[in-house]
Amino acid sequence: MRKIYLDYAATSPLDARVRRVMNATSFGNPNSLHAFGQEAQRTLDAARTAVAGLLGAESREVIFTGSATEANNAVLRGIVGAVRENADGTRRDALPKIIISAIEHESVYETARALEKSGAVECVIIPVDEHGTVDIKKIEKVLDDRTILVSVMYVNNETGSVQPIVKISELIKGFRNSKLQKPNNKQTQNYGTKYPLFHCDAVQAFQYFDCDVNALGVDFLTLSAHKIYGPKGVGVLYIRNKEGITDSERQKDIIPIITGGGQEFGMRSGTQNVPGIVGFSEAATSAVAMREKNAEKMCVLKKKTFDLIRDAYPRAELNGGRKDEGSPHIMNVWLPGIPSELLLIQLDQEGIAVSGGSACHARAPRPSRTVAAMHGDARAKESVRISFGRGTTFADVRALGRILREILGRYSS
Repeated sequence: MRKIYLDYAATSPLDARVRRVMNATSFGNPNSLHAFGQEAQRTLDAARTAVAGLLGAESREVIFTGSATEANNAVLRGIVGAVRENADGTRRDALPKIIISAIEHESVYETARALEKSGAVECVIIPVDEHGTVDIKKIEKVLDDRTILVSVMYVNNETGSVQPIVKISELIKGFRNSKLQKPNNKQTQNYGTKYPLFHCDAVQAFQYFDCDVNALGVDFLTLSAHKIYGPKGVGVLYIRNKEGITDSERQKDIIPIITGGGQEFGMRSGTQNVPGIVGFSEAATSAVAMREKNAEKMCVLKKKTFDLIRDAYPRAELNGGRKDEGSPHIMNVWLPGIPSELLLIQLDQEGIAVSGGSACHARAPRPSRTVAAMHGDARAKESVRISFGRGTTFADVRALGRILREILGRYSS
């Protein structure tokens, strides 16, 4: 049976060029002083410089982690931890506040909820509209002197909806500037004019959208290697540096959640995964070089796929708006009356891999929380995610359409 992979939003295969550069990488520990370590350190430095250049960042603003999930945790837990070390948040009205959208990845959403449950913060969750777009006016409404962090993802991993990151960063910058003009409020905890900070999970965005951190206006940004044809087990955390700040001073704003040897400028202890980091650098460089070409291909595949689905099942609708909206590589389709879990099993039996939503639940089948936030639980239970990649062909899409016609015909007859 020919197998067709249409779940690139979950992970992507390792690119052959990436594999080659990883295999050629020195095995030495970059923290050792001998020649083997020095060679590994030079390789690590070159990879960091390359990734920083792709982001419009400085080298020391790029921290390598074990995953984007770790990077997201590092931001939320690191900032909250730093604030708690430097301020007394004993009263409920004095608690630091973090703001996230309702469609954030679990590594942000569940971490924020856990921090709130522990009593460390107040968490405000901003809803999205029927297109999956966050409500900026509601962010503006809840911003106050207690807000220390806003976290909004660039491209949603379940529907492909694209968030107005630049507009949100401008809103936050304007609020920070307004705090400079206000006297300190003695009634509630004021954490200073540097807050709120802005974090963006750009894991699904990097392949198809410009992620220049200065253009976006973010303070933190996270990426993942295995979403861009790199190895699993490598992520990136961008941390904006203030001019002239030292590493120890930076840790007053965001404390490390993994301590020990002080690697990664003190922000993430542990011997660096040099081959994986080199693989990330190669994958990221290729992704940027191929960004426009691949985006054009994905747009055509996405349109063709939805047309075939509608031909097979006219009641089908996109979750997130028209087929020309959102990220070009992700589409989420509502098939009224068809349980998504059953459809996924039937497609898998035919050799076609799609998903019901995020792949971050350790194989636990759950309806898409994102679709539920947009349209309700019932629709989420009848929706599937199809995501495309470099290996997707028009023959794959036609095969999907043919098999869907056979399966869906049983429901419409």
